[in-house]
Amino acid sequence: MVDAAEHDTQVDSDEQPFLSHIIELRSRILRGLVIVLALFVPLYFVANELYAFIAAPLMAHLPDGSNMIATEVASPFLTPFKLAILTSIFAGMPFLLHQIWAFISPGLYLYEKKFAIPLLISSILLFYLGTAFAYFLVFPLVFQFLVGVAPEGVTMMTDISRYLDFVIKMFFAFGIAFEIPIATLLLAWTGIASAQSMATKRPYMIVGCFIIGMLLTPPDVISQLLLAIPAWVLFEIGIVFARMVEKRNEIH
Repeated sequence: MVDAAEHDTQVDSDEQPFLSHIIELRSRILRGLVIVLALFVPLYFVANELYAFIAAPLMAHLPDGSNMIATEVASPFLTPFKLAILTSIFAGMPFLLHQIWAFISPGLYLYEKKFAIPLLISSILLFYLGTAFAYFLVFPLVFQFLVGVAPEGVTMMTDISRYLDFVIKMFFAFGIAFEIPIATLLLAWTGIASAQSMATKRPYMIVGCFIIGMLLTPPDVISQLLLAIPAWVLFEIGIVFARMVEKRNEIH
C-alpha cells in the first residue's frame, strides 16, 4: 500500500503541461458523450412509454375521459425525444461523474480522495432519492390538489411539453434539495463554516428553505411544504455529520 506522505509528494511533483490537461478533459468529455448516446438509442424507442410513466401521477387524478394535449405541431415527436435525452443523461450520471472524478483525482491528496469518494457516491444516491421522493410522494399529492381545486365546468387539459418542463423542474429542485447534507459537509470539511456557526444560522436556513420552496414549486402550499420541510430536515442531518467530520479532523 502506498504511504500517504509518499502519495502526496508524488501528487505535488507530478505536474502536467496545460495541453495534456486539455487533451485529458476532451477524452473524458467524449467518453461521457458516448455513454449518453449509447443509452439514448434504446431509450428513444421506448420514449412514448417513458412519457406515459412520467405522466402517470397526473393522469391518475384527471377525470375519466380526460387526456393531455399537444398544442404545437412537432410536440408529439419533440417531447418524447427530449425526454429520452434527459433520461439518458439521468441514467448515465454515475458514469459521467466517474469521468469527472477520474479527471480531478490525480491532483488530490490521499486524505482528500478518502473523503471525496464516499461524498461522490452519496451525492449521486441523494439526487436519485430526491427525484424518487418527488415522483412517488410529491406529484400524487400536488396533482390531486390542483385537479381538485379546478372550477366546476373547467376541463383540465395539460400540454405535454409544458408538463415535461414542469416535471424536470421539480426533479431538479428536489434532487438539489437532497444535496444539502453534502453541502454542509463540504463547508465543514473545507473550513468555510463550522457546524456550530451553521447551527446558529438555523432560522435563516428555515426561512431560505421556504423561500426556495415558494420559487421552485407550483403556487400551492402542499408542494412548497414538501420541499421546504425535507430540506430543513436534511440541513439538520448535515449539521450532525459536519460535527462528526470536525471531531474526526481533531483526532487526526
